[in-house]
Amino acid sequence: MVKGRLGALSGTKVTLSIDAMGGDRGPAAVVAGISRSVSKNDKVDFILHGDAEELIKLVRKKKNLVDRVEIRDAQGIVSMDEKPSQAMRRTDTSMRSAIDAVKNGEAQACVSCGNTGALMATSMIRLRKIEGVNRPAIACLWPSRNPQGFNVMLDVGADIRADARDLLQYAMMGASYARNGLGLERPRIGLLNVGTEEHKGRAEIKEAQELIAASAHIGEFDYEGFVEGSDIPGDRVDVIVTDGFTGNIALKTGEGTAKLVGDFLKEAFKATPLSRIAALLALTSLRRLQKRIDPRRVNGGVFLGLRGTVVKSHGSADATGVSAAIKLAYELAASGFSDRLAARVASAAAAAQTEQ
Repeated sequence: MVKGRLGALSGTKVTLSIDAMGGDRGPAAVVAGISRSVSKNDKVDFILHGDAEELIKLVRKKKNLVDRVEIRDAQGIVSMDEKPSQAMRRTDTSMRSAIDAVKNGEAQACVSCGNTGALMATSMIRLRKIEGVNRPAIACLWPSRNPQGFNVMLDVGADIRADARDLLQYAMMGASYARNGLGLERPRIGLLNVGTEEHKGRAEIKEAQELIAASAHIGEFDYEGFVEGSDIPGDRVDVIVTDGFTGNIALKTGEGTAKLVGDFLKEAFKATPLSRIAALLALTSLRRLQKRIDPRRVNGGVFLGLRGTVVKSHGSADATGVSAAIKLAYELAASGFSDRLAARVASAAAAAQTEQ
């Protein structure tokens, strides 16, 4: 058995709950992603939620999914423009059914390509927040120059608001994710700002700076101070803390830039006969580069701060993207991350209370 990028042993048996109806590309892309995952991992089974008649047809076309997928009929679909307050009250949706399978202990993690706000609201209602967490966050893995290959950034879209204490909690949860997920004994934390100078930033950013610095010994991390956007893929820190508004814009900008670079490379190597020959000579290196900058391969944001593991895949994810989100959910579940995060948050909260 070998360890994955989040420290999970590959031989650990896991059942994942999948919302098949939430993505822009429909259930066909989700089933194709599941099929890719099964071809690479024989220790993962699935509970698939959605229109049973449609899902049965799609699953039957994938021979490797025989006896690996259980289908649960759920006729309701949460649209991308549906208000979270409405979606979380509906009991007939594939999203609700997928989350409830985790709540009931039938699956160890949930994956959905659906409406982010609705997924967070429904997850909070059904799974509940970890004690001591005020505002859950979405954390993503960002390709970086660090030895572990990834940095953690949060929040990337759970809530556009975040006061100083919320940012402190994000730092605590991000440190736990980096420690338990990436194997970093003492993660380095940075607070995203418009500059690294002490006098820069909004009032809540400056207050958060003081709170995070004062709590570094409790959270067992090193606080490196303010960081800028250029540090997100760099090696100065391991965890970047920010509010959901800023984090989501940074994430989408990074993904768009990666795609643009990839498109420019393709155009450049197709421009002339000589460039086509150069592309053939450099094919192996180009494929390696394409893999490293392909945003689909790091698809999946983790909802931190809940009593259960939920992974949010991009709504536009294709089979490759869905498979990447499934891989992340598998490794989180197999490593017991949710329980370890709850224990870390509880101990940090207790230590902070004692100091007060």
